[in-house]
Amino acid sequence: MSFGYQVLGFGSGVSGAAPYNADFLCIAGGGAGGGAKMSGGGGAGGYRNSYNSETSGGGGSSETALTLTPAVQYTITIGAGGASQGNNGVDSSIAGTGIATVTSDGGGFGGRSGGQTGQNGGCGSGAYGDDGTYAGGSGTANQGYDGGAAGGTSGHSNNGGGGGGGTGAVGAGGGSQGTPGVGGAGGNGVASSITGSAVTRGGGGAGSGHPSNGTSVSGGSGGGGNNNSNSSSDNGSANTGGGGGSPGGSGSAGGSGVVIIRVPTASYSGTYTNAETPIVDGSDTILVFNSTGSYTG
Repeated sequence: MSFGYQVLGFGSGVSGAAPYNADFLCIAGGGAGGGAKMSGGGGAGGYRNSYNSETSGGGGSSETALTLTPAVQYTITIGAGGASQGNNGVDSSIAGTGIATVTSDGGGFGGRSGGQTGQNGGCGSGAYGDDGTYAGGSGTANQGYDGGAAGGTSGHSNNGGGGGGGTGAVGAGGGSQGTPGVGGAGGNGVASSITGSAVTRGGGGAGSGHPSNGTSVSGGSGGGGNNNSNSSSDNGSANTGGGGGSPGGSGSAGGSGVVIIRVPTASYSGTYTNAETPIVDGSDTILVFNSTGSYTG
């Protein structure tokens, strides 16, 4: 449940107190899936993490924790998923005075007729799989992996779109670049225990195949949308940054992003907007932002 007001008076963070470190997980919105048969799956949103030496997306290293200053307000922006075909996911970010802004890039939208190659993004999208061989989109370094290549022959025979890239793995190839007539599976996501238990996020969306209307391809673990058949696919899961599946009529939507901040309870100010109910894990307090809000150090 999100709260649109400030909660005051918890913790001991006060003006004049010493700066302190805060770990973060910042995931952008996933890209939409392509909106036709043989189109590519959407790429997951970019994934940046500083907690407990866990990896970031694309095989990147864990990042340096933020140093927050008491009484300074930090803005948390949550990127929406791509709403329909042709739309990348939207960036998520953490910004405020005294820190370098943390930005995760929105996932690429699935390749489709008229835009055959996959799109670049936090994770690249899968390519369109008709009348040639096309490359998947590129993921952003240290945020996500590339989308799957795709290919087929003129006349739509045994073609398939590539899977969207995930934060933990490249999207699988479709058609002649994978299994003929089958779209590529989305790349898997990455697990983080920043909230106290392991959760996998940032899976890529599945591509779609041809000619079988019954082809079913899995999105990546971590919220990537599945291709249930050539005429129906899933949206990426909300607040995971998962890529949308393909085709889904006008293209299935990508999942929205999420930002999580973990601070020492001894320094936690208790002042925030639009976060979920705080989680206490050991000596730390955790704020999960599923919508745009703020935290005051």
